[in-house]
Amino acid sequence: MTKPTPDPRHTLTLRDVSEASGVSEMTVSRVLRNRGDVSAPTRERVLEAARTLGYVPNKIAGALASQRVNLVGVVIPSLSNMVFPEVMTGISDVLDGTGLQPVVGVTNYLPDREEAVIYEMLSWRPSGMIIAGIEHTPAARAMLGRAGIPIVEIMDIDGDPIDHAVGISHRRAGRQMAEAIIAAGYRRIAFLGTQMPNDFRAKKRLEGFEEALGKAGLSLVDREYYSGGSALLKGREMTAAVLGRTPDVDFLYYSNDMIGAGGLLYCLAQGLDVPGRIGLAGFNGVELLDGLPRKLATMDACRLEIGRKAAEIIAGKAMPGEKVELFPTLQRGDTIRA
Repeated sequence: MTKPTPDPRHTLTLRDVSEASGVSEMTVSRVLRNRGDVSAPTRERVLEAARTLGYVPNKIAGALASQRVNLVGVVIPSLSNMVFPEVMTGISDVLDGTGLQPVVGVTNYLPDREEAVIYEMLSWRPSGMIIAGIEHTPAARAMLGRAGIPIVEIMDIDGDPIDHAVGISHRRAGRQMAEAIIAAGYRRIAFLGTQMPNDFRAKKRLEGFEEALGKAGLSLVDREYYSGGSALLKGREMTAAVLGRTPDVDFLYYSNDMIGAGGLLYCLAQGLDVPGRIGLAGFNGVELLDGLPRKLATMDACRLEIGRKAAEIIAGKAMPGEKVELFPTLQRGDTIRA
């Protein structure tokens, strides 16, 4: 006899799956929680009934006993920034098959918004948290420090982590780029980058960059800032502004690859000799650069590896360390003189 189809407005329960599969509710519970000995045919019958009905287990009920749900909060500043999809790929690759599911919150580089996102995520009692950056409001640091779960701050190791940090030294990255530019013979160097006060990593790269210039007896000859997301058009506009103001500049250092790519396209359209007359460099090593007429000099920010190592700490697949430092590779491309 065919069992009646449950009312679509009815919230499905273990009893519905039990009736549809013809086994006890206790057996259904064991199968769906992957606990206890259940024969393969019975397990498949239960799973097929649950799939057919569209049943989703209530994990909050189970979490009442464990005080944890199988979610990993991931807090990032932007979805439009091309950096973070690759970080998320690394996280997802490692968590796949562990039973842990990443849930993403976006802060738009705003500390108060980050604080609110962290509050909401922790209220669900996740199994771990991965947060971009190591600068937070005092309230956010207090919440994370008392959460009682693994906390991994990513992308940056220039500071004091709450629990664990996985990333690169942005100050070192800035110094390394400046040293390469100076070694190539450039002396009239300008910076073009973000004006957002809360993009701490871009700020640290600039600090390291200027430190290396100072050691060589140099300083920036011009600066151009912008607000909002990175874009090719902004890179073109900023480059035009700098070259209009300071025509004898011989190198343009961009805070990221997107505006650097726009600057490169502008220079080539103006018929400028790149890298002879003027050199350019960005940061992040995004795949977009592979499609440009010339390869922009940049640094790989180890995004995929950062995501993977952070997730390995959360999942217990790696020995956590207070700081896990990765080392980006300088890619000279076609825009720095040999």
